[in-house]
Amino acid sequence: MTQDRSTEDAQSAHTPRAEDYCPTGPGTPAGRYLRRFWQPVYHSVDLAPGRAQRVRIMSQDYTLYRGDGGDAFLVDSRCPHRGALLSLGWVEGDCIRCMYHGWRFDGAGQCVEQPTEDSEFAHKVRIGGYPVREYLGLVFAYLGDGDAPEFPRYPEFESFEGLIEIDSYSRDCNYFQNVENALDMSHVGFVHGDNRVAFSGIGFGRALQADESDWGVTYVFTRSDGKKRVQQFGMPNIFYMMALPNDDDIGWQESLFWWVPVDDLHHMQFSIHRIPVTGGAAERIRDRRQARRAEIDLPHQEVCLDIIAGRLRMSDVDGGRVDMVRLQDDVAQLGQGLVADRSRERLGRSDVGLIEIRKLWRRELAGLLEDRPLKHWKRSAGLCPQAWGLGGAPPVTGGGQTGPAAVDLVDVRPYVEMAQQLRLLSGVEAEA
Repeated sequence: MTQDRSTEDAQSAHTPRAEDYCPTGPGTPAGRYLRRFWQPVYHSVDLAPGRAQRVRIMSQDYTLYRGDGGDAFLVDSRCPHRGALLSLGWVEGDCIRCMYHGWRFDGAGQCVEQPTEDSEFAHKVRIGGYPVREYLGLVFAYLGDGDAPEFPRYPEFESFEGLIEIDSYSRDCNYFQNVENALDMSHVGFVHGDNRVAFSGIGFGRALQADESDWGVTYVFTRSDGKKRVQQFGMPNIFYMMALPNDDDIGWQESLFWWVPVDDLHHMQFSIHRIPVTGGAAERIRDRRQARRAEIDLPHQEVCLDIIAGRLRMSDVDGGRVDMVRLQDDVAQLGQGLVADRSRERLGRSDVGLIEIRKLWRRELAGLLEDRPLKHWKRSAGLCPQAWGLGGAPPVTGGGQTGPAAVDLVDVRPYVEMAQQLRLLSGVEAEA
């Protein structure tokens, strides 16, 4: 028996394709799915009290502001009266007032005042208001429908002796290319072949394993001596890894990454890094980080375009003036196209990580389209990264303190890139 055309069309409509991971605007499958999770959208330090900012996330504009009391709020971008941008208005207490005709909205989006209306109908006017949570130096928002899920916390980053470095960068291609790059260890020896972490055989296909976990994917590489590097991917767009950084004062660091679409051709990577150093070592690291922020005076995004256009070669670039790791990944990922054409790929054994993450995304998007219950992803205490035997709670280095200490947050974003990131998040560059 053959199926009729209408049945085939209905089934194909519920069968996610590779390209369904990429568009994230309102109503798209991936956009609906990502909006079911808390996402970082801004740096806390960039949001001054009494200031409002226009913010674009997943091709949708919002107004982010910090009330006079210090709390952050997120509401829709425009006043429903005549469509003026609320980010151009004034923050009053925990409310925002439109600069065009003075309509005032509270942090939940409810209109509370209409100064020019004799018979007010403010109680009938409401715009979208979105839950916000500030955590470890970042502003997180829940952009989905209904009640927000439990906010995910990372106790390892909350209470320990050391530094938390806060970072971010923008990349001018689709976010999913960066998601897949995280689960592609075989690129390290080639794209980053000049890096300390690269060695002969890293990412060799038969030494890689990727398995579904309660949180997403556990991704393991086993060296020839039997030691393992274990990395944890959290659905839908989080990566938790341990690295051995290029700094004599640091024996290891743990990092959390989020890849957040600004629109379908631009995204942000927000990251926090846990570094267990105190005392003199912490001061030396802090000083070096601040010096490095000022030393970088070439945005890696601009250098990348020159390389792709053939105006520069990678060997021509002064590594002192640009973040070379980000530049190398820029060139590799933008070289795939701003939105990669996955229909022409020839995947191999070394691609087990991205094969696994695509499988999970296809399954969850199919469930979303068919209105079936989706998996509840949650990281248990045991889902932590390891690197060659290091893991858990290695001893603190470089200090004499004992007992719990307050986390010390350090902004390490290169100055030359901060203004660029803020322009992108505001939606200005996407509209240019």
